[in-house]
Amino acid sequence: MASINVSSLLSFSSERVSITKSSINLPKLPRPNPFIAPTIPSRKLYEELNVLPNTLPILQHGSSSCINNSPISKATTHQLYAILEAVADRVEMHHNIGQQRDNWNTLLLNSINMLTLTASTMAGVAAACGADGAPLLALKLSSTLLFTASTGMLLIMNKIQPSQLAEEQRNATRLFKQLKSHIETVLALANVTKKDVKDAMDRVLALDKAYPLPLLGAMIEKFPSKFEPAVWWPNTKSSRSRVSKVQYNEAKGKKNGWNDGLEMELKDVLEVVKRKDMEDYERLGNLALKINKTLAVAGPLLTGIAGLGSMFVRQDSWVAIVPVMCGALATFVNALEHGGQVGMVSEMYRNCGGFFQLLESSIQDTIEEDVDQRENGELFEMKLALKLGRSLSQLRDLARKSAYSRVEGTTPDEFASKLF
Repeated sequence: MASINVSSLLSFSSERVSITKSSINLPKLPRPNPFIAPTIPSRKLYEELNVLPNTLPILQHGSSSCINNSPISKATTHQLYAILEAVADRVEMHHNIGQQRDNWNTLLLNSINMLTLTASTMAGVAAACGADGAPLLALKLSSTLLFTASTGMLLIMNKIQPSQLAEEQRNATRLFKQLKSHIETVLALANVTKKDVKDAMDRVLALDKAYPLPLLGAMIEKFPSKFEPAVWWPNTKSSRSRVSKVQYNEAKGKKNGWNDGLEMELKDVLEVVKRKDMEDYERLGNLALKINKTLAVAGPLLTGIAGLGSMFVRQDSWVAIVPVMCGALATFVNALEHGGQVGMVSEMYRNCGGFFQLLESSIQDTIEEDVDQRENGELFEMKLALKLGRSLSQLRDLARKSAYSRVEGTTPDEFASKLF
């Protein structure tokens, strides 16, 4: 019985070995011949291998193509990351201060209107009731003090224009977020240069100057003599995007995506921007500025007159009409100016005017440059169409209409931008 088991185990193991050999087919290597000497590399092969270090400069000890550039690239990348952190911090600061100043507008408006209405009520009660002596004097003094307080608070509120301050911070937050996205894109390309660092630094400082955080000494003038668009970009061409690689297509006659037709198209679009959009926003900006100036003067003037009138209120006297009516009108003016946020509307027109001015500067600077130094033409056209809220076909139709209007001597019948 034991012999049978041993023989069966041997047969089973031999079967497994045969199966393993059949499943794994190893290549048969030639056996070396002990009677043949090994081949020695020739001198020609040695010379060819010795030439390789000269053809690969990255491997040479004295090469500076990669070894010397890596510390510079690393340092500039660290600098750009530091600027990115500062930009992220500014986004948070402008967002928080914008919310705070928006609260200022609501709280100050409600407080001033309550003071004005209370003072008007006291003046009316002093004239209507039969009180005399001390009660009448108390009502008169209380009404005068409340009108005086509302006048002083209103002068401060009209000077700083909280709704306009809040809109400034909202615009600054949006532009800093845009700059942050641009820096992140440059870092993602993993090819940071000193020009990128200088460009980011200049744009940060220009935004800080255009939208200051403090109120005293650095606040933007709320009532300038003339409407002026906002300027938040540096006055250098380095603020433009990095130039894409030059490509030449002989079949289409394009170099770097540019040809004469594209340049003429951009000029026609720019003509529409100048004649329609920029002129219209300048007109609306001046109108909003005049309305805001008028309301800013009328509010404190009415509360001041009401305060003076409340001092001469007497029983059964028509003088009481002055403080009551002026207080009511002052409440209406304040609600229209600050509740309607006329200052915010003025700042919105300022920002839109700056947008079109930046668009004009970008197109003119691009056309004036050499073709080799420009941004890719097709990419620039697509960016322009997106900024104006149009598709590429709509942008080209606008250029054709502008050219036709120029030939006919008429004004284009539509605006270039569909966003603003």
